[in-house]
Amino acid sequence: METNVLEEQIVTGSISVHLSPWELFTQADIIVQLVMLILIGCSFWSWAIIFDKVIRLRKLSSMAEMFEERFWSGGSLDELYQEIKSNSFHPMAQIFVSAMKEWKRFSDGTSLSVAEANVDGLQERIAHNMNVTVDREIGKLQKYLGFLATVGSTAPFIGLFGTVWGIMNSFQSIAASQDTSLAVVAPGIAEALFATALGLVAAIPAVVAYNKISSDLDHYAGRLDSFGIEFRALISRQLEEGSR
Repeated sequence: METNVLEEQIVTGSISVHLSPWELFTQADIIVQLVMLILIGCSFWSWAIIFDKVIRLRKLSSMAEMFEERFWSGGSLDELYQEIKSNSFHPMAQIFVSAMKEWKRFSDGTSLSVAEANVDGLQERIAHNMNVTVDREIGKLQKYLGFLATVGSTAPFIGLFGTVWGIMNSFQSIAASQDTSLAVVAPGIAEALFATALGLVAAIPAVVAYNKISSDLDHYAGRLDSFGIEFRALISRQLEEGSR
């Protein structure tokens, strides 16, 4: 056990103070080492999620801008639908496709005039399909955000647990050596505090990224909702024109 070796070195007076991160890790108690490994793993996984979400949101925003330019360019919606119906990789295009599918079922599946058909039911179905699509796509984008929130809220306490455990072992070593000199006290305290430092290193980026990504997702969800409202208004105008 590292603790026993450390105590033996303290008793014999042969201890050397090493304060590099690697030495702090290797000389720590097995429990503290486990805490450190958990925090390092959480930190790496958090950064992987952060980079994935940031890159994906930027890509989706760029694709949404290009789609909106194409949508409002005045071209045929039927041509746009035929082009992307089997190749809709981003949420805004999927909202458009889901609404157009319902519109196609309505226009192709009835011999009645628009005025005689159930226009209100069609509009409700289109709105429902759009809302379901928005909720589903935003749910996909929110995946793993809960992990960032969990790391941000629990990592400091996990690190604090490692610190408390390490300080307890340090006091035991001090009692065994009956020496309270700085050379004896400093290594154990440093090892213990290193766990808290790792907890903060894991938690701070996770909290900042969670807030930023959540804000960007809210903005993107609002953009999808606005597109859905505008598209439903466009369909409503076409239905009104067809009923005249």
